[in-house]
Amino acid sequence: MELRDQEYKQKNIRVARQQIWVPYGAVSDHLKKAILLSEDAGFFSHSGVDMNELGEAFKKDWETGSFKRGGSTITMQLAKNLYLNPSKNPLRKVKEIVIAWQLEQALPKRRIFEIYLNIVEWGRDVYGAEAASRFYFGKSAANLDPLEAATLAALLPSPRSSRERNLLNRRNLILSRLARVGYLSAEEYNRVKEVRLFQKVEEQAPLIPQQD
Repeated sequence: MELRDQEYKQKNIRVARQQIWVPYGAVSDHLKKAILLSEDAGFFSHSGVDMNELGEAFKKDWETGSFKRGGSTITMQLAKNLYLNPSKNPLRKVKEIVIAWQLEQALPKRRIFEIYLNIVEWGRDVYGAEAASRFYFGKSAANLDPLEAATLAALLPSPRSSRERNLLNRRNLILSRLARVGYLSAEEYNRVKEVRLFQKVEEQAPLIPQQD
């Protein structure tokens, strides 16, 4: 948040930070499930680092000569958001892993997820599930339905620069995963996947976050 504030100040952009802290139980189970399936399905079983996913990420980065695929668990993302900068380099990734292990030793899984849900970025100066729910859907995070939850989860990889088509594809992929694990029926999935992005609040919120 502090880094973003500095960026906006340097660009002469005035944006009021939006964040409303809520307890774990005040966030819709639909959103929790959507985030877990899209960001870190093994969150409650690993020790902070998913070695299989991390290995695949390093392999992909080595093959492409870049550091684009993160392989980060929710705990690693929290470590980065709390203590590190968002640059993509091997040294930062090592620090991220070490801090993630330390977080897992110090805090229970539920607390780690609760902090993540309250600080993760969801748009230009929009942080946490409650602020995001109010910004995009005009309602509390406790009242999000599966479609809204999948939409917010789809925003997480690129909260400030999502393209409409990419966002729609990610949302529908998350919905398909919810259906695959039995969280949505086939009938519900077929119905909601046809709904346009933010259809319920088109007049209240922008279709996608504004780009810097």
